[in-house]
This record gives sequence, structure tokens and C-alpha cells, in this order.
Amino acid sequence: MCGAPAQTPTLPAGVDLETETVIYGVVSKDGAPVPSAYVRLLDASGEFTAEVVTSATGDFRFFAAPGDWTLSVLHKDGKVRQQVHAAAPGLTEASLHLR
Repeated sequence: MCGAPAQTPTLPAGVDLETETVIYGVVSKDGAPVPSAYVRLLDASGEFTAEVVTSATGDFRFFAAPGDWTLSVLHKDGKVRQQVHAAAPGLTEASLHLR
């Protein structure tokens, strides 16, 4: 087991994790981060809510309400879809691995 501390995203100044919900993670394939992947956030009924493009290090972040969400990743090297439950305000980690 690695002794490194858990990593969290660098958030903009003024973000209050007592009141805001942040879903974040890294898109990867074969252990390497995937830049320029499209990550979509879908609500509990499957409706499109938001989309971001991953950073050079494969990172993505959404500000959302607590609840059930689906993350869908589209990239030339693969795709993946994953359910996420953000139980309350704070950080919810959801790393995604392309197939």
C-alpha cells in the first residue's frame, strides 16, 4: 500500500465545500492520463447537464448538486460510462478508465 496522501483537485478560491458539491477525477487508459477527452455529466434521468474537456493531465471537475449522476466519456481511444453518487456537499472522486 502506498503511503502517499489522497489527492484532491485544486479548486478556485472561494469554493466552500461545506455547501458545494464537486465531482472530480482523472480519465485514463492503460495507466496513463487521457487529455482532451469529453466528459459529460448526466442527471438521474439521463438528461445532459454539462460537459468539460479533460486537462493535459486527464483531470475533470463538475460543480453539481448532491444526488445520483452519470459520467460519460467520449474519446478517440475509447469510452466509458459510470454512475456516481454525490451523497452531500464536498468532494466526490470518480476516476474513469477508458476501455
